[in-house]
Amino acid sequence: MCKQQIDKLRKGFSLIELLIVILIISIVYFLGFSGVEERGSRTKALTPLNLKSAIMKSDIFTGEATLLCIDECRSCYLRKGIDSTFQAYKSNIDLRKIQAYTLDERESLLRLEYGRYQDKKICLILDFYKNGSSTQIILKNESGVYFLPAFFGTPQKVDSLKNAKDLWLKNSDLVSNSGDFY
Repeated sequence: MCKQQIDKLRKGFSLIELLIVILIISIVYFLGFSGVEERGSRTKALTPLNLKSAIMKSDIFTGEATLLCIDECRSCYLRKGIDSTFQAYKSNIDLRKIQAYTLDERESLLRLEYGRYQDKKICLILDFYKNGSSTQIILKNESGVYFLPAFFGTPQKVDSLKNAKDLWLKNSDLVSNSGDFY
């Protein structure tokens, strides 16, 4: 080979060759990592600790809603307001075998029994309101016991139904005494 041909080979890549390499790398990157980004943006499964925030961020929620779960809380439905029909809640649900409790007029724990929907036993009904409040409730499953306040604070996991009841009473005292500050 002559010296001119060898010098021509040693000059490096042309601009077009570099652009083709960048294009190939970009395609491989987007094909390889686009699935990772989609998985990261999915909503988390509905759990007792994120129940209120997940429903209020839901596309179906428009200020007032009712959540209804059936079939040992493996299927949930959400409706806008009182007059709308229930629509299937399409995100993941992790509320299996939930038991719902409230306090009766004597401040004793009372397990809630709701009835049936679509010929299946209802395990949970929660109402959500325009002011950001919801049904105050205690939930229990094999993962633990959870207190979901109606107004203030965030849902909390506690050690027992008794501790959840104590939180309920404390939360009720805070709400009833809120006028003391004005």
